[in-house]
Amino acid sequence: MRRSVRKFASAQVEDDTIRKVLEAARLAPSWRNQQCWKFVVVNQSEMIKKVVEHTGIYNRAWLGKAPVLIIACGDPAASGSGNGQPYYMVDVAIATEHLVLAATELGLGTCWIGAFDADEIKSMLEIPNHIEIVTIIPLGYPHRKDSLAGKMAKAVVRSHTRKPIDEIFFYNKWK
Repeated sequence: MRRSVRKFASAQVEDDTIRKVLEAARLAPSWRNQQCWKFVVVNQSEMIKKVVEHTGIYNRAWLGKAPVLIIACGDPAASGSGNGQPYYMVDVAIATEHLVLAATELGLGTCWIGAFDADEIKSMLEIPNHIEIVTIIPLGYPHRKDSLAGKMAKAVVRSHTRKPIDEIFFYNKWK
């Protein structure tokens, strides 16, 4: 079962393993099979530190310790829209979730990051202006023992608390 990981072991993630999780993303469905996504793999510690400097303040304490950051991007022009909603966000989210689930299967930990300064990160990583960053995924082998900070973070975000299944779906109509 997938869960958000915010503490990583010091072990590096092998290139072959990174390629396996990216292969899972590559196989994801997308609007008209346009595959509007691109992923920037950041695995140099100095570059990771620079990216982390442009994330929300709550991420900085642990995010820089991830051995890999995957910057998930989408090209809005390579995707469609419906009812005024751009599909590139959904396309990239589906591909990223494939990546996250494959990572879990391979014994890796991940966490979705949505707080970041996209313009700064795009500039630093030379991502073209017309491309949008959708999320940042730290990737690494989970540290097996929770720190006090990790336990506090779980308590705050209630990461292990889930609504009962009967509260999240309805048959045939909204009740």
